Amino acid sequence: MSALTTLRRTAERIDRQTPAHRDRAVDGLRALALLAVPTGHWLLGGFTLDADGGLHNASPLSAFGALAPASWVLQMLGIFFLVGGYASALSFDRRKGSKGAWLKGRIARLGRPVLGVTAVWALAAPVLYAVGVPSATLRTGATLVIQPLWFVGVYVVITALTPYCVRAAHRLGGWAAAPLLGSVAVVDFLRYGPLAGSVPSWLSLLNVLPGWLFAYQLGVSWGERRIGRRGAWLLLAGGTLLFAVLLVVFHYPASMVGVPGEARTNSHPPSLLVLALAAAQSGAAILLRDRLAALLARPAAWAPVVVINLCAMTILCWHQTAMLAAAVPGSFVGGVAGLTTAPDSVGWVVARVAWMPVFAVLLVGIARYARRFENPPRDVRGGRAVRRTVAGLLAAGFAVFALGLA
Repeated sequence: MSALTTLRRTAERIDRQTPAHRDRAVDGLRALALLAVPTGHWLLGGFTLDADGGLHNASPLSAFGALAPASWVLQMLGIFFLVGGYASALSFDRRKGSKGAWLKGRIARLGRPVLGVTAVWALAAPVLYAVGVPSATLRTGATLVIQPLWFVGVYVVITALTPYCVRAAHRLGGWAAAPLLGSVAVVDFLRYGPLAGSVPSWLSLLNVLPGWLFAYQLGVSWGERRIGRRGAWLLLAGGTLLFAVLLVVFHYPASMVGVPGEARTNSHPPSLLVLALAAAQSGAAILLRDRLAALLARPAAWAPVVVINLCAMTILCWHQTAMLAAAVPGSFVGGVAGLTTAPDSVGWVVARVAWMPVFAVLLVGIARYARRFENPPRDVRGGRAVRRTVAGLLAAGFAVFALGLA
């Protein structure tokens, strides 16, 4: 039996086992948003080598501002929060237990993989140092590993607000997200407007919750059937117009991710430009839902979506480790184009694109083992509590190291 035949039969089996009520379009959007995370980090994140062979973070955006539009496509957290809100609304409405039990289950699914990756790195870091990996490389690696995990903390808080989001959707429909947009606009005006010199820097943190809750609330309203095609067109047109005005008239940074050396950033915390992009992406996603569902009715297209969704947290937690699995050995060789050389040339961009399939293969290999962290552990004579405590202590120690507190 050929490999192609085996793959086709596997895809057909996955298709047959998919429940009829499964929303394939929403799962497809989630998979697309998930793949954008490693793609963006692998393409827009690079390294430099110091005299001692240590790796340090660098970005091609510092040298190539023309790459900024790539971040408009790869910044798909708006879509992720949109489908997260949609799925949470449906799950919340179907729950059989209490609100607390529902929330506990969802948080556990997010927390286990995070504890897994941080605990493994806490154990691996001393070993890597003992075999000669420079401390600078370990610091850089720890920063990269923990960097995407901020998302999990924010997502947990937002998930806890689901009952209030559902209530707001019932009362205001799609307009329930408008106050969140207004809140971010006010904070942006204060930190970038004529009063910027007298505004404390911590004020920008007020954008963290409403900035990411915006798309989630849109998703909840969509899940509650309060946003239709007319609302989707309004989101697409309004978001696109606002995005253009913020770039051209108010001179917001073009990159959706932080650029080293730049005083302003759009994503940490989110600026109004992030919400404009999320609105446009959300409108487009809602409008394309039926076409995407028709495409994913084909087994060959649906099977990869199922696999990606089953490994969602594994992809999020381990994709930076996959890149480091290539870069750390490369740092012992010296300057490897697209891997350990400075990201300041067109040649680097071409070489990095060539390295990305290698990162993907390494991630698949890691996922074969790391995938177990997404499943509840077996409780053997009360051992679950002990393992959880040990993993929590290791994770806390790694976080202290990664954040530069030790």
